[in-house]
Amino acid sequence: MKKFNGFPARMEFTSIPNLFFTSLLPQITDMAELKVTLHVLAAIYRKKGYPRFVSFSELAGDAALVGGLGGGAPEEALRRALGMAVARGTMLHIALERDGATEDAYLLNTEANRQAADKIRNGEIKLSGLKAREPAYVAEAPPDIFTLYEENIGMLYPMAAEELRDMEKSYPSSWIRDAIKEAVLHNKRNIRYISRILESWAAEGREDGAHPRDSQKAGPAKYIKQRYGHMVQR
Repeated sequence: MKKFNGFPARMEFTSIPNLFFTSLLPQITDMAELKVTLHVLAAIYRKKGYPRFVSFSELAGDAALVGGLGGGAPEEALRRALGMAVARGTMLHIALERDGATEDAYLLNTEANRQAADKIRNGEIKLSGLKAREPAYVAEAPPDIFTLYEENIGMLYPMAAEELRDMEKSYPSSWIRDAIKEAVLHNKRNIRYISRILESWAAEGREDGAHPRDSQKAGPAKYIKQRYGHMVQR
């Protein structure tokens, strides 16, 4: 580890809302999400004009940020961390267009920015060189697994978030999303049941990368027969 030489006598400071430390910081367990959140706060603080926002391309061009997000593809890690911050409610996301290409913009989630985001989408606020993308041309991305879990299973406690991150290392995101939907279908809304579904699919295989044709017919009994079955019995 390279030793930090300390802060100089004269330096610039970045303002961070007190609520970040009291409400957000205790909830954030993912290091990439934390780093990206802090970088966005710093970038927005240095901005001028209204509304203040930072684009994905700006963040992707920040060598200090992308270099500290760990292994794998830097842009993929950046998008994942931004998605978690948006799902948590820290930031707002707007899909804009610059010269025919998509430009993702991120704003701090405040009442004023929520109103500004709506006005940008409606065309009431014009941003220099940018315009809101037409909904018909925006492909709706599937929700990330953390958002899907919170919307369908329950509050994303740290232990559940850690288990979902472990699942990401072993299974495709599409499998995890399908497993969450399967858990909802059978009213087994818990992380253990989701994990057991994934283990069963990995052991037995899936047809065409989707639900097995007999998934509804077999129901939870399919998983009860396997290891950890006692955890999901009715």
